[in-house]
Amino acid sequence: MARADEHAGTARPEIDQAEMAHAEMAHAEMAHAEMAHAEMALRRSEWQHPAGRSRAEQAADRVANLAADAAPGTRLGTKEELRRRCGVSVGTFNEALRLLQAREVVTVRSGPGGGLFVAGRTPTVRLGNSLLALDAGQATVADAIRIRDALDPLLIEDALWHASPADLAVLRRHLEPMAEALASQDAVAFVHANWRLHAQIAAISPNQMLRSLYGALLDLIESHTLSVLPTEETPLPGYLEERYRLHADLVAALERRDAAQAGRLIAAHNTQA
Repeated sequence: MARADEHAGTARPEIDQAEMAHAEMAHAEMAHAEMAHAEMALRRSEWQHPAGRSRAEQAADRVANLAADAAPGTRLGTKEELRRRCGVSVGTFNEALRLLQAREVVTVRSGPGGGLFVAGRTPTVRLGNSLLALDAGQATVADAIRIRDALDPLLIEDALWHASPADLAVLRRHLEPMAEALASQDAVAFVHANWRLHAQIAAISPNQMLRSLYGALLDLIESHTLSVLPTEETPLPGYLEERYRLHADLVAALERRDAAQAGRLIAAHNTQA
């Protein structure tokens, strides 16, 4: 009997150790699940953005703006320095870096003194009192802007005749992201919001060929644009304010069916931008 009790006494610590190991394993699995959930939430926040641009695209825009202000060959910093400056995860910054390299904005050098360097100067085209920094196709984009400007009066004429109250309400809502971009001085977001407003004006036209051609021109311009740069004669903040006011006045003229004022505004629009 004593030996049985002695045996039972020696077996009990083994059971306690097994239970402790099981508890530790369960705790580790729970912690791992929580970390995975947090990581997924982080990634989801990086994939989604109210303006429709991913965190990777926003980080690429920020680095592109730094590159636009520097001479070719300038060292912008290490990957980790720029990642922290952009405030994104490693995976998101790697995606941004792939975008930047595909657009030939930066080059990457390894080893001591390495990091991200400004690639050869990107081509630009003038857009009123600003410049669009392009990834390629300088002449093509300049031609597209010229043709787009020629089509704008036709689309404004169609909008004056055919815009319904619902169409006009949609145009008014498209001014909101422009106002938000103006408030944050985000020139790239402003230009993209501006193009979406013009695409919505084009959608009102009953002329399918005109709508399709205008949409294709906007797609071409937008797909090649990397960033928006100021010119020497006009600071960008003042330019954005002028552009917002012009587009707000244009929508108001369409709401009033004021053909004369709408014509003057679109003429000024295409003279300035």
